Amino acid sequence: MKTGASVTPGELLALYRSMFRIRRIEESLAARYADQEMRCPVHLCVGQEAVSAGVCLALSRTDTVYSNHRAHGHYLAKGGDLNAFVAELYGKAGGCAGGFGGSMHLMDKRVGFLGCTPIVGSTVPLAAGSAWAHMLRKNQSVAIAFFGDGCFEEGVTHEAMNLAALKKLPLLFVCENNLFSVYTPLKERQPDRPIHEVAKAHGWGVHAGDGNDAAGVFEATRRAVAWAREGRGPQFLEFFTYRWLEHCGPNYDDHLSYRSEREFGQWKERCPVVSLERRLLDEKILDPKMTQEMKTEIECEIQAAFRFALLSPPPSAENLRQRVYAD
Repeated sequence: MKTGASVTPGELLALYRSMFRIRRIEESLAARYADQEMRCPVHLCVGQEAVSAGVCLALSRTDTVYSNHRAHGHYLAKGGDLNAFVAELYGKAGGCAGGFGGSMHLMDKRVGFLGCTPIVGSTVPLAAGSAWAHMLRKNQSVAIAFFGDGCFEEGVTHEAMNLAALKKLPLLFVCENNLFSVYTPLKERQPDRPIHEVAKAHGWGVHAGDGNDAAGVFEATRRAVAWAREGRGPQFLEFFTYRWLEHCGPNYDDHLSYRSEREFGQWKERCPVVSLERRLLDEKILDPKMTQEMKTEIECEIQAAFRFALLSPPPSAENLRQRVYAD
């Protein structure tokens, strides 16, 4: 059966729109970063959009998401406010964290995006706590912990997995395996063994799949979410993908030679956005006119968000102690 065969045309369109929107927002941030008005580091997810789009389309508004330093795609796919997102990167009062957090401290409780931090592994136990709260409240919601392959090496991640297995928490561990921890490849950090097979030792269901196939990511996540909602415990999803830009910053870093041009070229040929657009056109779900109208709408939205951010005032000293703790 073709991957994504059970995904409806409407869902395929939603996946494509989400991915294209994330891609263009990230590219716009990269283009404007040199203006030095965004006074925070940025870890962009260009190339990895299918995981964000596929996972979050399978979630409800009340499901809670936790992320890491590369969180933009997760925040946007979960329904985070674009104006507030851009304003936060500019350190403005209209930002989703009041301008105090920047790129790596996004939060929007209204859509269930409960936070990201740059400390590797730090949000994984928070997601476990959120899942425990869902279980105690019997509200049928699930929690999601996004993290990279480098985070799998953190002890706190395995402690959270052990607790999740013990208590059968409604929790999805989503590993975005982009093969690198900063500049160190996976093969130089871990033995030759699949990450998901190590996770499987906890006694739960695991899945490994193509992280550049948005429809496949969505299908796998939808199954895992259904499992967790039924009270059958946590699930572990590993998706293989690839970041195009530097670990931290808006540029390409091919000159550092930590990855080969051949490897990079092979992954770029498998661009998740272009691949799904081709499929939609081939299957007559999209036509060129519809595609251009959607792209124009997204470009207008992005330009409006930057205008909002640039016109927003900076946070005031009187508000300095606000947002220290979430209520």
